[in-house]
Amino acid sequence: MSRPAGDPVSELTTGDSVGIDFADEALADSVRRGMARVEQLLHESVQSDFEFATHTSLHLVEAGGKRFRPLFTLLAAEFGDPSADAVITSAAVVEMIHLATLYHDDVMDEATMRRGATSANARWDNSVAILTGDFLFARASQLIAGLGVEAVRRMSATFEALVTGQMRETVGAGAEEDAVEFYLQVIYEKTGSLIATAGRFGAWFAGADEAHVDSLERIGRILGTGFQISDDIIDIASPAAESGKTPGTDLREGVRTLPMLYALADPGTDPRLRDLLSRPLTEDAEVEEALALLRGSAGLARTRAALEEYADDARKELAALPDVPARDALSALVDYVVARTG
Repeated sequence: MSRPAGDPVSELTTGDSVGIDFADEALADSVRRGMARVEQLLHESVQSDFEFATHTSLHLVEAGGKRFRPLFTLLAAEFGDPSADAVITSAAVVEMIHLATLYHDDVMDEATMRRGATSANARWDNSVAILTGDFLFARASQLIAGLGVEAVRRMSATFEALVTGQMRETVGAGAEEDAVEFYLQVIYEKTGSLIATAGRFGAWFAGADEAHVDSLERIGRILGTGFQISDDIIDIASPAAESGKTPGTDLREGVRTLPMLYALADPGTDPRLRDLLSRPLTEDAEVEEALALLRGSAGLARTRAALEEYADDARKELAALPDVPARDALSALVDYVVARTG
């Protein structure tokens, strides 16, 4: 079962933000204007002479989502000139790449819903969903070509990471590979790599200092990876009423997340938990039993500690950036990634 590249900050919005402090009205206005331009470019870029291609592409463009990647691009651009046309183009590119992966993920997952709407593969069929994803990749490539050779090279490397991350997850870790390191590589490639590129593009095309561009790329990598780790914790530790998600989803799908991998690596782990983690769980009673054992395991505690380490790394990167409202907004997001796990 493929874990979707998905929207790692599904709670985040630009209007009623969770995790980002838009107390600075000038920053809020700047981001609002930028997001409106990105949205317009997204709609314009999927228009095709073949009406059906336009229709299927708009299916997810108009389904909503929090547009975190372009939002992060715009925040990174605040360390330079956020109004630059290339900033807006690059923000649209990262979102189009993200949307393309969602079409493909839904085929691999045999999903029926995406962002509250019927998934493209369920509404039409797998072939249409795959081809729509390919169409979005093509249109994103046309946009990125206008940003220069280095931008194309950078996005090509990011696209490679997205693909190899999915391949790694599909094939699984080899017998000689460290399962935890393998998993962290997968979630970096599938989620962190594109967010890292969003941060680099925003700062770079805004004309920010090279050192700040590098820092914002690293912050994107940390946030993308950290958010997936926080999702892993929520899937085990948070009641559905608090998280809005059904606990134990990963257990039901047979996906071994970081708390599970840490638990399996701990010699003191309950043998019953080892048995439950050895297979997908179809019975509700077994899911609840596994959740209870995981909540009391060293694996969950170690995962929380790992998340704090990621947050500390992000804070160190932020401390090196200029003291502007966008830095405060990003700092609030880092705090939120940890706080949302309860």
